Amino acid sequence: MYSRIAGTGSYLPEKILTNADLEKIVDTTDEWIRTRTGISQRHIAVEGETTTDLAEHAARNAMAAAGVTAEEIDLVCVGTTTPDLVFPNVGTLLQDRLNIHGCPAFSLEAACASFLYALGVADKFVRLGDAKCALVVGAETLTRLVDWSDRGTCVLFADGAGAVVLKPAEEPGIISTHLHADGKYKDLLLYPDGVSLGFNLVRAGKAGVRMKGNEVYKVAVNTLGQLVTETLSAKGIDKSQLDWLIPHQANIRIIEAIAKRLDLPMERVIVTIETHGNTSAASVPLALDAGVRDGRIKRGQLLLLEAFGGGFTWGSALVRY
Repeated sequence: MYSRIAGTGSYLPEKILTNADLEKIVDTTDEWIRTRTGISQRHIAVEGETTTDLAEHAARNAMAAAGVTAEEIDLVCVGTTTPDLVFPNVGTLLQDRLNIHGCPAFSLEAACASFLYALGVADKFVRLGDAKCALVVGAETLTRLVDWSDRGTCVLFADGAGAVVLKPAEEPGIISTHLHADGKYKDLLLYPDGVSLGFNLVRAGKAGVRMKGNEVYKVAVNTLGQLVTETLSAKGIDKSQLDWLIPHQANIRIIEAIAKRLDLPMERVIVTIETHGNTSAASVPLALDAGVRDGRIKRGQLLLLEAFGGGFTWGSALVRY
């Protein structure tokens, strides 16, 4: 038994924040942001718009594409770093929104790699026969964690959601997933506050994503380079057989470095960072859906999905779409 992607969906908030808008609130320029990140604009959730709201839209779009109803879904797995509440988790909140009842529903948090972690878990459920129709979502309202006075981070992050529906198949759709983490890098990229710390920085107005950009870049490029080699080698697949690279949309320079490692021209890489920004757990499924909906990604093609996030966490999926 294998799992395959039966449908994809995505959703971006209507509000758009451009680089020109950021020039008015922080010491930066459009040229500086574009040359260092590849971003020109990003979507921002408005007040009262939650991660579950975004996830619901993406999930409904994926379910429609897959031609499945709420009654058929028997697993809901959401990857997110920005839950609406401490509990109930976003998976159960989404389950209720979609009028799904009784099946397992949960969220998991692995920063920007959360969707690939969720995909890996859901794939195992389907392979083992414990789920026949799994809804997997990556959704974030990451701008709620941003320090808008920190020009090194506030220009990067954005909000959005992407989703896929997995169903059983006799031939591999999800060929393999590869998940890793190493907590020794925890201080290079983090949000340094939380429940058991008492939200002391939040109360003092000093919270926000903290990142040592140069160090993150070096580790990300090296780690992802090793990851793509591992992913292809595990199944004896040559990089020339890949049709598309669907990377985490963190930084255009990282994306270009991985494409070069694979000898892939940028024309065979799905890039959404210019208009999406870094949507963390949502970026890979957003890019996947963009490629499917505009016709670039076609059934039967071989895809490599990869992401890298705080923790550090990283993961990949080799997919026959």
